[in-house]
Amino acid sequence: MQETIFSYVDTAPPCAPENSTLKGLTVAVQPNLSVRGWPTRAGSRALEGFTAIEDATVVARLRLAGATIKGATHMSELGLGLTGGTEAEVLKNDDADIVIITDTMGESRVSACAAGVFGFKPSYGIVSRFGLIGLIPSMEGCGVLAKNLADISRVIGVIAGNDNRDLSMPEFGSELELPDFSHAFEAKEPARSCGVIRQCLETMEKDEKSAFEAAISTLAKRGIKPIEVSLEDFDMVRTVHNIIGAVEASSSAGKYDSVRYGHRATGSKNWNEMYLNSRAESFGMPVKSYLFQGAYFQHENYNAFVDASRIRRRLSAAMEQALANADFLILPTLRKSIDPFKAGTVNEIYDSFPWTPIANITGHPAITLPGMITCEDIDLGMQLIGPRFKDATMLSTAAQLKENT
Repeated sequence: MQETIFSYVDTAPPCAPENSTLKGLTVAVQPNLSVRGWPTRAGSRALEGFTAIEDATVVARLRLAGATIKGATHMSELGLGLTGGTEAEVLKNDDADIVIITDTMGESRVSACAAGVFGFKPSYGIVSRFGLIGLIPSMEGCGVLAKNLADISRVIGVIAGNDNRDLSMPEFGSELELPDFSHAFEAKEPARSCGVIRQCLETMEKDEKSAFEAAISTLAKRGIKPIEVSLEDFDMVRTVHNIIGAVEASSSAGKYDSVRYGHRATGSKNWNEMYLNSRAESFGMPVKSYLFQGAYFQHENYNAFVDASRIRRRLSAAMEQALANADFLILPTLRKSIDPFKAGTVNEIYDSFPWTPIANITGHPAITLPGMITCEDIDLGMQLIGPRFKDATMLSTAAQLKENT
């Protein structure tokens, strides 16, 4: 049974210092997060036979804090979507307390809906990506799945913080303060308002909208005032993520050349043919299509990438403005009629993530709460998006909402 859920299980007994912060907590990771001596294939033939030579920063910090890294799940190829992923199954079966999952377009939040647990994507830049085999560097990060918010807070509190090996991270110090997760659930001024994105409402089906509005009404009865906000470029989120993501993926995947590691095609007549044949055999169709798209926008239609980058900046500014008027933004997490674990094309993958990629584009923290928006007995997940680097406040707000409803 475990082989269907885990791609690798560590049989070594746990060894944690006494009184360590995370002693007794078991963690599962995806096989794109480097764990020394473990096979680290990232769900792709391009990394066939590759074994990590050192721990990722996240793994090293978890171990130092006393957590037991139990094993690696199965995952989608290079973290693009959720097809073939077993992260939700780990928590459903109580095989671990925590799952660390790469969130590129909302995977941690959508997986959380499938498992009926909490899924948290931190602000971009507070958790090191060193040792993460990713695909879209400017939009991906380590998300956390857990059955309770306290465990998420404990884990994020351990893995967050400066790492000079990840050059994408800001320098936290006197001018930029790292969230303090040790006091996340202490008494604070409760949230008083939530922002409802008008353009998001317009994308919902009738019954999805009814379920969402019912949840908003419940919050309003408990003192959280809904405020309509407008993100004029909201309908461009999918396009912006697709264009920028494909370009970054095409660049990121260039290192899989079969020369130093990974799958190598046989029967090639020369180095160039070996390279081309190996690349052709190394990737599944969704990733291959994505890389082709990226090459097109890099070399044939670069202006589209420039335009997408401009719109991304506008979306970030609009999000900041919206969050200046409301304590947090509220959206559903997934559609009732789409199974994200069966997406077989790039379009189907994006169809599976209708309302989550915006937080990846702008770098804001986002969390999904289970059991608060239900449509035809399907949990659509209540997704909250908060101000950047206010992650501890986001967890406190999530606890407040869950407790009150």
